Amino acid sequence: MSEPDSGPKLLLTQRRVWIIFSALIAGMLLASLDQTIVSTAMPTIVGDLGGVEHQAWITTAYLLATTIVMPIYGKFGDVLGRRRLFLVAIALFTLASIGCALAGDLWTFVTFRAAQGLGGGGLMILSQAIIADIVPASERGKYLGPLGGIFGLAAVGGPLLGGFFVDHLSWHWAFYINVPVGIIAFAITYFALTLPNKRATQPLDIPGVVLLAAATTSLIFFTDFGGDAAHGWSAPETWMWGAGLVVAAALFVFAESRATDPIIPLSLFRNPIFINATAIGLVLGLSMFSALGFLPTFLQMSTGTSAAVSGMAMLPMMGGLMLTSIVSGRRITKTGRYKLFPILGTIVTGIGMVAMTSLSAETPVWLLCAFLFVFGAGLGLIMQVVVLVVQNSVSPSVIGTATSTNNYFREVGGALGTSVFGTIFSTRLTENLKVIFAGAGASPEQAQSAAGSVAPSALEQLPAPIKDAIVGAYADALAPVFWYLVPFIGVAFLLALLLKQIPLSEVAGLVARGEAIGGEEAEALEVARRSS
Repeated sequence: MSEPDSGPKLLLTQRRVWIIFSALIAGMLLASLDQTIVSTAMPTIVGDLGGVEHQAWITTAYLLATTIVMPIYGKFGDVLGRRRLFLVAIALFTLASIGCALAGDLWTFVTFRAAQGLGGGGLMILSQAIIADIVPASERGKYLGPLGGIFGLAAVGGPLLGGFFVDHLSWHWAFYINVPVGIIAFAITYFALTLPNKRATQPLDIPGVVLLAAATTSLIFFTDFGGDAAHGWSAPETWMWGAGLVVAAALFVFAESRATDPIIPLSLFRNPIFINATAIGLVLGLSMFSALGFLPTFLQMSTGTSAAVSGMAMLPMMGGLMLTSIVSGRRITKTGRYKLFPILGTIVTGIGMVAMTSLSAETPVWLLCAFLFVFGAGLGLIMQVVVLVVQNSVSPSVIGTATSTNNYFREVGGALGTSVFGTIFSTRLTENLKVIFAGAGASPEQAQSAAGSVAPSALEQLPAPIKDAIVGAYADALAPVFWYLVPFIGVAFLLALLLKQIPLSEVAGLVARGEAIGGEEAEALEVARRSS
């Protein structure tokens, strides 16, 4: 598949591991901070660039690009080495940020946002794979804490920075901020991320890459068209994308079965632990992204606050996620056992999901924050653990491929869940709003128009009875959606019960592949090298 470039083996001393880890943290901070800043500034961006009706393309472009490149970065990292790819991902993300800041119209912005996704997908996948390269599975849990801290920092700092830029500078700074962060991340990575480079010994699976991109594109547009009121699930064009998905997926499986070195080896799907853990990720993605997609809007409508302030109300969820991911990571490192945590995680997540079915216009913000804390605590017990299980269940030669495939299917679940359950939510909401505006004396046409243009900023201008009714309409539309999601949490619970417990590897990926020396031997060789 590949062979390392000639040269002495890397010494994976504890000091070197933490230096490399600092490069990963810099790269992950770049990607995670961008997401939270941009989400806060998005209403201002689309208002300035025009084309509010096409706003969904901004999210779709980034999601599509990220999802497509995940398996590519994973496989090519296994074959060519991850250092240069990580540098490429940082550079691409940073340059695309400049393009977003300078965009003069919506479609130019969408194009550069897609380019950011091409870099962001690499930062996400390569960082997870590099951790598996340098840290044995048995010790990997204690590294989850700093990673959780990065996401927590982004969750807190992103909305504040985004709100500050919009209110006091301009939305362009939501992207200019990536330039110094990107330069620092690139410099740290260039000097600190000392990983072996490799050369491919077999042809790269270009047909697999093309067909996977076609299948992913068809999937994203199938779900987007189905969830869009302008098309819907009964529209012929929606099912044309669905047919394209089936054809591309079938051709992809055929191509992979014939490829010398497939981008996603079908042998992975003969590994029961990989299948089980990946299925948990898919089901979790379906329910998690659906819930997270609806709650910020409800918070804005129910509290009457800005996007930045309502985004801060999501902090309890991030706090719960960080707490349990750190605790579970340390326990796994100490005991070497992981099966209990996904089981507990699905139970706790299910409790949080059921609690959110009780949302109403009268639900106090503190209670919703408590629900979110429980929901996040459940996710923290599952998300990182599932990736660890996947990496521990496969050969060290395909760690990147397995990691990216697991993430890919979680994103697929998220795309499906957001569109399907988003349709249920938006349909119920539109009907509720039409009844409210019709009851206030509007004609059917006026009620239809008003239902499609309700914004948090306009809500404060309405009479109190109508405002309260609209908030109630949001709650009445949202709460039942969570009941639809609960069975999927139940499926994840059953999958977690079936998850097989196997010993965690005591050897880092680089060491297992013969590309590095680790442990006490590395420490001794490093001392000898310095003293010579």
